Amino acid sequence: MTSTTGTTGTTGTVCPYCGWPDDAEPFQVVSRHATAAGSTVWTRCGCGSLQVRAVDAGGVRVVSRSRPADAPAARTDGR
Repeated sequence: MTSTTGTTGTTGTVCPYCGWPDDAEPFQVVSRHATAAGSTVWTRCGCGSLQVRAVDAGGVRVVSRSRPADAPAARTDGR
C-alpha cells in the first residue's frame, strides 16, 4: 500500500484511495507543462483523485494528489 504525508510526498506506487497502480491506465491527462528539469503532468485517477506527476531524467513520480471529491476528509481533532 502507499503512504503519504498529508496529500503530498507520495512514496508508494498505488493510489491510496482506490488502490490503482500509479503507472497503469486509465488515467486522464488534464494538463502538461514544461519545466527546466523535464515536465509536470496533472492527471486524474479513475477514482477522481487529481495527481501532479514530475517527469524528469529520474522517471515519473506522483509528487502530490488530492482526495477524490466523494472521499471523506481525515479528522485532525483526535476523535
